[in-house]
Amino acid sequence: MREIIRAALVIARRDYAATVFSKAFVLFLLFPLLPVIAGVGFGAMGASQDREALHPTVAVIAAPETAAAIGHAGARLIERLGPRALPRLRMVMPDGAEAVQVKRLLADGGGRGVVAVLTGGLDRPTLTGSRGGIGSVGGDIGLVLDSARQMRALDGRVPPVVDVVERPVDRAAGTDRSGRTLIARAGQFLLMFLTMILAGMLLSNMIEEKSSKVIEVLAAAVPVDAIFLGKLFAMLAMSFTGIAVWGGTVLTGLALVAGQLPAVPAPAVGWPLFLVLGLAYFTTLFLLLGALFIGIGGQAASPREVQMMSLPVTMGQMGVLAFASSSLGAPQSAMGIAAALFPWSSPFAMLARAAQGPALWPHLLAIGWQLIWVAVIVRIAAGLFRRSVLKSGGGGWFGRFRRRGMKPAV
Repeated sequence: MREIIRAALVIARRDYAATVFSKAFVLFLLFPLLPVIAGVGFGAMGASQDREALHPTVAVIAAPETAAAIGHAGARLIERLGPRALPRLRMVMPDGAEAVQVKRLLADGGGRGVVAVLTGGLDRPTLTGSRGGIGSVGGDIGLVLDSARQMRALDGRVPPVVDVVERPVDRAAGTDRSGRTLIARAGQFLLMFLTMILAGMLLSNMIEEKSSKVIEVLAAAVPVDAIFLGKLFAMLAMSFTGIAVWGGTVLTGLALVAGQLPAVPAPAVGWPLFLVLGLAYFTTLFLLLGALFIGIGGQAASPREVQMMSLPVTMGQMGVLAFASSSLGAPQSAMGIAAALFPWSSPFAMLARAAQGPALWPHLLAIGWQLIWVAVIVRIAAGLFRRSVLKSGGGGWFGRFRRRGMKPAV
């Protein structure tokens, strides 16, 4: 085993130096400028799923009669303007000290993304929330209150016309919830993009060396398992190099325009730990996909066969991303637990959980679970790779299958 590890490190250093110090790798580092367009498209695709999470809610602390008047006015306006023209109104009965109740609603959102709290009824309306939350719903709430006053005027009770008093606070849970939903979705997309392009690069390098008989030359000098592990480790190191370059560029750009950017809420676990977990989940996902791609590349004899065999894996990975995204915001549901347990969707689901929840112990369990599957998949893929290399030139089972299928009928 020690000999295999030592030989694998030699192969890894060879592949890393040959790839990183090449013109092609420099062009490869420039390639991620294109995902900006893909990211816009991904955001549009996920917009329909995010509407429920991002639709603001305003909690209304009022006595039953006042709450009924405000709710009725809001319902009439929604009938005319549409279901999403106004924020949702959540009626809450007074419970103890008003300031304490307002703070509690803004702190946890009541589980429903409250961005502001309305108190004071129709006579002394006060809207408390974050500046951004008040700015997004203040005009709509004023419209609802004016409509409620007009309905009272029809009953002969005309309260004085008053303006809504705005009371901004530092932060509201609904604003954080919306921002963290976006962070979770963006993190999932970035994780998929990085793993797919970097694992695809591994597959291209492998098939190029196999077609030029470099694999057979290496197999004559070192164990085949060492070739497999060496290429996997080399590509992981190249991936870290690319991520360091891209990440440094992004951080530099953000530092230059920091004063012009809107405030973004931090992930639930904090930015430093979120980035560390993101790197850990990228590593496990890359090892799972990289091992599969090397095993696939070992079965193919031409780039065309590689494309035909890797396409199901690529499409399956997009399906896995959709599976993990569907449980966004509901990690304790049956689908959320299933996404966290399935090896290929687990990194996506757990990265989203890091953005939305502060608990750390699920990540320790998830990383351990993923490492177990990495060991299993690497062992299986290494066996496939070993058999295909030792058969040397037969094109693997896929090539033999195609040749049998292409025999002319007699």
